[in-house]
Amino acid sequence: MANALRQTSSIHSSGKIGVFDSGVGGLTVLREIVRQLPHESVLYFGDTARLPYGERTPAEILRYVREIIVWMLKREVKMVVMACNTSSALALETVRSEFDVPILGVILPGARAAAKLGRAIGVISTPATAASGAYRQAILEANPSVAVWQVGCPEFVPLIEQNRIHDPYLKTVAQTYLQPLLQARIDTLIYGCTHYPHLAPVLRQILPSQVRLIDPAVPLVQAMTHELDVLGLSSPHAATTTEFYVSGQPSQFARVSARWLGYRPSVSQIDLLALAADPPLSVRSRS
Repeated sequence: MANALRQTSSIHSSGKIGVFDSGVGGLTVLREIVRQLPHESVLYFGDTARLPYGERTPAEILRYVREIIVWMLKREVKMVVMACNTSSALALETVRSEFDVPILGVILPGARAAAKLGRAIGVISTPATAASGAYRQAILEANPSVAVWQVGCPEFVPLIEQNRIHDPYLKTVAQTYLQPLLQARIDTLIYGCTHYPHLAPVLRQILPSQVRLIDPAVPLVQAMTHELDVLGLSSPHAATTTEFYVSGQPSQFARVSARWLGYRPSVSQIDLLALAADPPLSVRSRS
């Protein structure tokens, strides 16, 4: 597969940063990019027709990720950010070996940040991310002396995508998911899904005040900044734009995302059949 995907061309500092997630969760990463990298333009894709990723098979996730990266490269992005923990856990290393473009995931930055702060670390994530063990492995590699507990939370992403943050049912679900972590007396909790920072007000009602919440988006964008500088790809322009695309209904995405962005974005729909049919050719190199 790698030979079929690999094709050299040039990437440029004026290109956009491609960011993708299964839905609105990646907006937490976008928000942090805007804060830390205000001169960069972004191409955002939400694969809303196929969410939640956390209940997909590894083979499905890898296929989706390949399709999205190919589509982004045809729009000449200079970097791809997998703003999705499930994709990062199941596909990151494979696609890094297949595409000659910088590709960053969220797990390693978040794990390292938590390992520096905590001794008893909890991770809430999608079932697929929890089953992969990716966070536990990354945390223990950074600090073998800590204890790690992981909980798969299948209902969180659908509830967030439905804009049900203030629904009493969500708090009930959260209490159930967090119970084993409370019993373990964790001191640090990682948002193991980019959707989950949206749950902060609810989680803060349940968790003891001393528990630190780790949003991997913050160290992820710090890593992006370093990578762009090292590769000479930092934007030379002050003007920035953000383009939004989804595979599902644009109106639903725009309505929900307005809550997190502070404005209602203009969103375009990408046909899934066209996305899947896109030939795996346009790959960029770092030269």
